[in-house]
Amino acid sequence: MRPVPPMKKLRRHLLISCVGLLVAQRVTGQRPERRRLVGVMIPFAEANAEAQLQVAAFREELARLGWQDGRNASFEYRWGGGDVNRIRSDAKELVAMKPDVILARTTPVTKALRAETAAVPIVFVVVSDPVGDGLVDSLGRPGGNITGFTNVESSFGSKWLELLREVFPSLAQVAVLYGPKTAPGGGAYYWQLVEDAARSLGIKATRAPIHEPADIERAIATFGRDKRAGLVVAPDVTTLSNHQRIIALAAIHRVPAVYPWPSAPDAGGLMSYGVEYLDLYRRAAGYADRILRGTRPADLPIQQPAKFEFVMNLGAAKALGLPISPSLLLRADRVIR
Repeated sequence: MRPVPPMKKLRRHLLISCVGLLVAQRVTGQRPERRRLVGVMIPFAEANAEAQLQVAAFREELARLGWQDGRNASFEYRWGGGDVNRIRSDAKELVAMKPDVILARTTPVTKALRAETAAVPIVFVVVSDPVGDGLVDSLGRPGGNITGFTNVESSFGSKWLELLREVFPSLAQVAVLYGPKTAPGGGAYYWQLVEDAARSLGIKATRAPIHEPADIERAIATFGRDKRAGLVVAPDVTTLSNHQRIIALAAIHRVPAVYPWPSAPDAGGLMSYGVEYLDLYRRAAGYADRILRGTRPADLPIQQPAKFEFVMNLGAAKALGLPISPSLLLRADRVIR
């Protein structure tokens, strides 16, 4: 008998394998795994390098948990560019695609998504007061289709002021800079944290809302006239979208400031204390994985931050004429010299 050529053998083997797979699927009722759609909605510009790194950490953790982009998962991104109206239209557009889960950063994004759906599961990060803003019923039992990870705890107000006073012992007044359109509770949440801490430390606290970019310079210039004043920058979409302007003006008017983002000292800010954002994104991937495997968001409790970072910029301190004690430097997670 004449031998079968190798290519014919290969084609015959592939044909038999495909037929066998089809027969097995028909007999067992199995189908190829459905590719899940994961929405990612970020309020900043797509060019924001730090936000890109954070989204990459979320995606990499999902891949580690078994959700490979292009195999059993696909991703749809929306970048809000700091524009509240655009965030609302992006939310409507993303929900219409019926994703299996959405990662949402910040209160404005989560609120916009909540207005569009009560069914699509949403995992948020960097939402400070989800109960106060009406996003969930409670931290332990969120209810509905939303769960996630907060980025602030009650001790933050005291920590920000204690750090400011340690580097600037003559501190007598502090301004809280925030964006009423994007901060939780219109800014009331952060204000309360700082006001309570200021009262206990004997420091006068003043609100400094940002309704438009010009408000930033007016506020910082005003407090710069008081040589005993400092600045607390609250973590919201408005302040982060304008962080470079805030840092530059604080330096020009010689106002010591504490920021909530570890990237602020890298950009020239004096110091920062806040959560480790990459950790929040990785933990959010764990929740997204559980939801993709069948867990309801209502059964996943809201979790508070677990990792924090204190960063000090010695160059900025020197420019402000502030001596930094060795003990403070030892407590810093990172020092920029």
